[in-house]
Amino acid sequence: MPVAAGAANPSPNPLPQGEGALELVSPSEPSQRGSQLSFRHPEAYALCQALIARGVIGDFRAPDVLRLGFAPAYLRFEDMARAGRELADILATGAWDRPEFRQRATVT
Repeated sequence: MPVAAGAANPSPNPLPQGEGALELVSPSEPSQRGSQLSFRHPEAYALCQALIARGVIGDFRAPDVLRLGFAPAYLRFEDMARAGRELADILATGAWDRPEFRQRATVT
C-alpha cells in the first residue's frame, strides 16, 4: 500500500516478494475491506494449517485464499503483529510444506 508523501512507513513489508508471494485480494482501501485481509496463494490451505499449528487462526477459502480477521474487540495489536510475523516466517522458511498441512480436512 502506498504511504503518503512525508509519512514514515511504520514497517517494511516482511513478506516474501516474487514467485510464490501472497497476493492481496481484499480491497486496498481500508474503508472498503472491513476488518479482514484475504490473500491469494497457490498453497493457501497449507499456509492456513501451518498458522493454526502456531496458534494463529485464519481460514481458507477455495480454491486459493487465506483469510485473516483483525477484529479489535477480540485481538490486541500484538496479536495482529504476531500473526504477520508468523506468516512471514512460514513463507520464508517453507514451514507450510509439510504433509500434515497439505492434508485436506472436511472443515477448515
